[in-house]
Amino acid sequence: QVQLVDTGGGLVQAGASLRLSCTASGHTLIGRTMGWFRQAPGKERTFVAALRWIGTNTYYADSVKGRFTISRDSAENTLFLQMNSLKPEDTAVYYCAASPLPYTGTYNRVGSYSYWGQGTQVTVSS
Repeated sequence: QVQLVDTGGGLVQAGASLRLSCTASGHTLIGRTMGWFRQAPGKERTFVAALRWIGTNTYYADSVKGRFTISRDSAENTLFLQMNSLKPEDTAVYYCAASPLPYTGTYNRVGSYSYWGQGTQVTVSS
């Protein structure tokens, strides 16, 4: 089992920045893919960004590419999402997620992840 706790959301104006954190505990993150997803009211949960816990590859949704950066602190078992130049359409509940082991999924699919944080609300006003 992996436990995930998301923090860092808030209410900001368009153009501002926020950094989300996801602290993991329980089983190892080595070999897993970690992702950020978001869900706006009345909409499906969608992919934002992902990385392999070991390795350098990162993946982004087109809508956030160039504005958001996913990163990790392996020593602290913490995943981050730095969000810059925020837009009202970024408003959503943001969830971090961890894949199962062994990982055989697709990084941008909700079904590829087994463990989820509780979510943190990000609201961007215009």
